[in-house]
Amino acid sequence: MRLLIVSPDYLSHALPLVQIGEAWSRKQGEVVVASGPATRPLVEAARLGWSELRLGKGSNAGVIEATQQPPGEDEHLRAFFAATRSGPIATLLYQARFRRHDLLHAPDRVLEELTEILDKVKPDRVVVDHVAFGARLALHALGVESVSVVLGHPSALPTGDEVYGLPPRWPLAMQPGQRELRELENECRASVDELASAAREMMKRRAPLRPDVGDLTTRAGTSTLYVYPKALHDPQRGLPSNHRFIGSLCRTEELAGLAPPGGQGPRVTVALGSFLSARDDVLATTVEAARTGGWRLALAHGSTPLETLGALPPGAVVARTLPQVALLAHTDLLIHHGGNGSLTEAAAAGVPMIVLPFSTDQFAAASAIERVGVGQVLAPNTLTSPALLAAVDEVLAGSAPEKARELARSMAGEGGADAAVEAIAAAGRSV
Repeated sequence: MRLLIVSPDYLSHALPLVQIGEAWSRKQGEVVVASGPATRPLVEAARLGWSELRLGKGSNAGVIEATQQPPGEDEHLRAFFAATRSGPIATLLYQARFRRHDLLHAPDRVLEELTEILDKVKPDRVVVDHVAFGARLALHALGVESVSVVLGHPSALPTGDEVYGLPPRWPLAMQPGQRELRELENECRASVDELASAAREMMKRRAPLRPDVGDLTTRAGTSTLYVYPKALHDPQRGLPSNHRFIGSLCRTEELAGLAPPGGQGPRVTVALGSFLSARDDVLATTVEAARTGGWRLALAHGSTPLETLGALPPGAVVARTLPQVALLAHTDLLIHHGGNGSLTEAAAAGVPMIVLPFSTDQFAAASAIERVGVGQVLAPNTLTSPALLAAVDEVLAGSAPEKARELARSMAGEGGADAAVEAIAAAGRSV
């Protein structure tokens, strides 16, 4: 059977989807990934077919740089980074106001390009990233069923009274006031309405005989795959009728000659993801804490210039990007931003965490880590070296390491990419 995977042109999205593609290729047959040019090398390195589909203006091949974005998108990215420095409400408000720009860009063009891809590939199954709203709208217009993959906290596909972009839970260290929450909820509802209006307009133009797609943010696929540990999900929260938790989609990775950091202290890895590594102030604070605490530090500095971070502790391993999955086997604790890749990779490795959430569903993800007890959450904008040192010591001395190992054991049975293939194959013919 032939599988078509539709992915945004961002490495953090394409990496796990490619793991599904590789597993399908081994078990079922041909795979074509429709994505942008930034992720093409990843797709082709996995020996999968690639077809160009641009779902948005921006892209990210590994570490996002404003200078590498198209005109206009560079300023948009800088404004997002500036919003993170003002706090979570400012960040989420900014994201809500630009949601249509980011997630439903040029829907008519996406429809036309995806129509050509479907005609050429003739897939038996279609898998699409849940946040690829333009592609999901196009598939609905064409009458093509698809399996949705949620790469993030499950609230990225809202259920019940949840609203897309509004965290259903907040970590204890980052509790907004009621007035701020009302403003954010109003803005998030307005952004959902704007998406729905734009979708209706396109359907009237391009597929007037097809039924209304409704709310793209809450619309599930024929089946929904959650790349997330079931043990972290609140059992009281509703889910779509046909869903499956598949745990992590970690890639196989080697250190490739990279020696783990030397020294005698706790082994701490720091990674703020391909976007938020731009927060030089937070990275500098972690370096200061590592130096004071004698950590064996591994740090991915991303887009932050290395010279801005201050003196490194002896034996530190610091690079623009690191083989994080491989390093987690040599890590006692991971400090990260709450992105789904880092969270699921650390969870699968049984590594406790300190989460510094900045945006999107990271606040809900951080709250889950806190609730289950596999780590702590600190507010990145008020982070101090002494507070970070104390948190690392407390996490490592407490029950979090054993709870993290328990979480990893529970994830081992969720199946990852093989379970995803099984669910996709069972979902029925898509085209």
